[in-house]
Amino acid sequence: MAAIITDQFRLFSARNLVSSVEAEENTYYAFIGLPNASDYDSNWDASPPSPLDSFDNHNDIWDTIIALKRIKGENCLNVVRKISWSSGTSYDMYRHDISRNNVSNVTGSTSLYSSNYYIINKDYRVYICLENGTDPEHPSGKPSLVEPLFIDFEPRSSSDGYVWKYLYTMTPEDVIKFDSLNYMPVPKDWEVTNDLLYTNALFSGQIKTAIIKNRGTNLGPARTYSNVSIVGDGDGAEATIIVGNDSTVESITISNGGSGYTHAKVDIASAGLDPGSDSEVPEFDVIIPPPGGHGFDIYKELGAHNVLIYARVQNDEENPDFTVGNKIARIGLIENPTDINDNFLFDDTISALPALKLTGINLDSDYQNATFEYNGVIEQTIGTGITAYGRIVSYDNKTGVLKYWKDRTLSGFDTGTYNKIESSYGDEVYEFTSSPEAGGSLVITGGSVNLQIQQAFSGISTTINNTDNYNLGQEFLDGISSPEVKKYSGNIIYIDNRPSITRSSNQKEDIKIVLQF
Repeated sequence: MAAIITDQFRLFSARNLVSSVEAEENTYYAFIGLPNASDYDSNWDASPPSPLDSFDNHNDIWDTIIALKRIKGENCLNVVRKISWSSGTSYDMYRHDISRNNVSNVTGSTSLYSSNYYIINKDYRVYICLENGTDPEHPSGKPSLVEPLFIDFEPRSSSDGYVWKYLYTMTPEDVIKFDSLNYMPVPKDWEVTNDLLYTNALFSGQIKTAIIKNRGTNLGPARTYSNVSIVGDGDGAEATIIVGNDSTVESITISNGGSGYTHAKVDIASAGLDPGSDSEVPEFDVIIPPPGGHGFDIYKELGAHNVLIYARVQNDEENPDFTVGNKIARIGLIENPTDINDNFLFDDTISALPALKLTGINLDSDYQNATFEYNGVIEQTIGTGITAYGRIVSYDNKTGVLKYWKDRTLSGFDTGTYNKIESSYGDEVYEFTSSPEAGGSLVITGGSVNLQIQQAFSGISTTINNTDNYNLGQEFLDGISSPEVKKYSGNIIYIDNRPSITRSSNQKEDIKIVLQF
């Protein structure tokens, strides 16, 4: 049995994802994480390993997530391959019949969507190529020498033999969010935001292009044949054919696009262009536009089966969920994560880390001089012979907030194959506490000086020196804060391992994730 998943199913899947992100009942979040990439692979930064996809791996990913950024509908858009116009480059033309049995005449592509049949110009205007100079003398088309710049609704020809149709112009906002080296956005809600082009496609006639395959011979004196019928399963289409002084077809143009065609041919006999026995009959290819005409369904016409999701991560003193100073080496997407009570999250940023509010032991202000090594280990004796451990993500010596994570290495599993190994910290994982048992204390070790959990502190903000108020980004109770997201909730739908970068307080990151269907 022979079967395929069609391009239209890929378009369907891409549109469904965009609709799902836009839906009020769903939430999608981009995440950053993995501050300890070198623990997984010493060569990670030179060659990040391909992500693993298993329930076990997803659990491990959750353990190293630092923070999440919500993706709203306006930050999710269909995108297509970016093909920038360049003088001297030959481009494919739109054809309805490109397949592995009939490849495109420039790039040899076996499908329309893999051929180079549209371009973006220097002004961020997008055009589709309806003719590329293909004729019997140039079966592979011609180089494009004249950059299209017009914004008319109808196609326009240029002196290099190309015919372009204007489709749309990228907005400045879309350029910032969705333009990239390899992809460019397609407008959202095409029928609404570009209603004039959409309506023009409905009423401007369907067929736009016919190509000369064979000019014929001995067709009689120079003459123009008007209103030549184009026959097929539609009606109304007509062409104008010019026979030159050499008694061959010089050109063919569509004078009436008609409507309703899925296949068509030029009816030479109806024009009175009836070659004699010593003549060679001219041949033409009539190109059938996409359903509805060019510009009717821009997503189907350009093959928008990719989705780009955009998130900007920047430091915010009012909500410091995204830590600075440490490294990150992984980004990804999570669908419908929840809080600890299994409610969907709707906040713009979410911390995935637990945190401790620390203070000095002898002097309260000692925390301001303490330092902690990134990815180092902190400890608290929470009872006789019982120790809680964590790995350091960040420490803010202005507020005394230390954020940490617990990965499986603390309980004796390696980070590569997740095999059980000899643990330096015991087999049990214990949580930090502001209420230690007998034999325990509030003391946290692992920094340059020992500090203790500020048991008396509860809240989401703190005041320093009786003047400066700092938002801590997450709620504390008795000096301890839980993550704002429930670990292992929702669905991880995208994972991207990248070379490590160090986040600093004066930078921001634009995350652009392309999902290909």
